Amino acid sequence: MSVGEVPFSDIQNKGKATLSAWQQSGARPLRVTRRDDEDLVLMTAARADQERKVLVAATAMVDALLHSGDRALVRTAVAAAFPWVSYLSDEETAEFVDELMGSLRVGSSLDNPAPAAHAIETWRHTAEVYADPELARILSAPSSGDGGTVPVPQL
Repeated sequence: MSVGEVPFSDIQNKGKATLSAWQQSGARPLRVTRRDDEDLVLMTAARADQERKVLVAATAMVDALLHSGDRALVRTAVAAAFPWVSYLSDEETAEFVDELMGSLRVGSSLDNPAPAAHAIETWRHTAEVYADPELARILSAPSSGDGGTVPVPQL
């Protein structure tokens, strides 16, 4: 999906013209870039409703797949969607799938993708550590004790 992009100042200074051009281009999600804060995405309410329905349907399909009892099929589907799971053990992959499904259900019920995004990101970081043998060795080495007091960051 192609996302158009405009600076926030175009919305402020040329609002009607910018929105008219966006609507004429098909009203796909529009990234509104900001220098002083996080970028925004502008989309129609109908598009947002469609995306929510698709997420709910996808969550239900994956849930049904998990309850099919075909563990090999689940593993194949997860590996296709998240190739980095090849660095996780079978137990960790199962834990990731359970956590992902739980967070998808919760996120769907709250209309908030953050729980699922967080689960994916944390497990991806775990896989990144396993993918780097030197980093994995360092992080799995026995701890030499408490690292001491952490200073308060200077702002």
